[in-house]
Amino acid sequence: MMVKPEYKKPKRVLGWGDYKGIRKFELVYDLPQEAYEVLLKLLNVQGDTEFASIEQHLPWLIHAPSLGDRVTISRIMVDEMRHGWQVIQILKEFGDEGKKIAEELLSRRMGKHKLDAFNIPLNMWEDTYGFTFLIDRVGMYQLLAFEDSSYGPLARAIPTMMMEEEFHINFGYQGIKKLVEEGKKSLAQALVNKWFPRGLDMFGHSKSITIDLGYKYGIKKMKSEEMRQLYVKEVKELIEPLGLELPDPNRNRRIY
Repeated sequence: MMVKPEYKKPKRVLGWGDYKGIRKFELVYDLPQEAYEVLLKLLNVQGDTEFASIEQHLPWLIHAPSLGDRVTISRIMVDEMRHGWQVIQILKEFGDEGKKIAEELLSRRMGKHKLDAFNIPLNMWEDTYGFTFLIDRVGMYQLLAFEDSSYGPLARAIPTMMMEEEFHINFGYQGIKKLVEEGKKSLAQALVNKWFPRGLDMFGHSKSITIDLGYKYGIKKMKSEEMRQLYVKEVKELIEPLGLELPDPNRNRRIY
């Protein structure tokens, strides 16, 4: 099971990759050209997930079953907005190219997002449980991979983002657990079946050149398949005590 995130002061030197042991890059101009391009791509996807999640949760800000649920959704949306804003601030350091990506992130809408999971509307309240339990959990792994990133401004933004993301995934897990306890096990299983494949796809291609380069330059400390396997193990350990089954990891997938 994923270790509870705690604030860790980012280190000053790189801890992995080809540049291990040197001081972190504090300015975009310090980055090797290839690392510059990779970081831009990764920030584009990361920022897109933050703003897309807000769009998906928005209807439930009004239509959630209870006042408490509305407060929870509002908190999740505020967290995601702050995460997106942090990505925007980093992108601005990349000059006109970064600003253009930032503008695209703010204008992109449902159906045009980078990852399939964020193009699926949350049509029923229970979808918020499945989404936060399984999709936000992938987001936590992606943030964990950015932890102590070689790009200093990004590394300093990650700890707080991780602590806030933990709230989201705990809300989702408790929701799935509540459904089982209320005798709605089949619905809980259906939600797992729906969102689990989309979560696995979010890790990207197992042999992604972009992720490999991200590791090489110390931007990310874990590769796609490593994170995916940890995710599968954690989800299995969480749902089996609830009497739910882990779907076939190769079923209903689009990216391997």
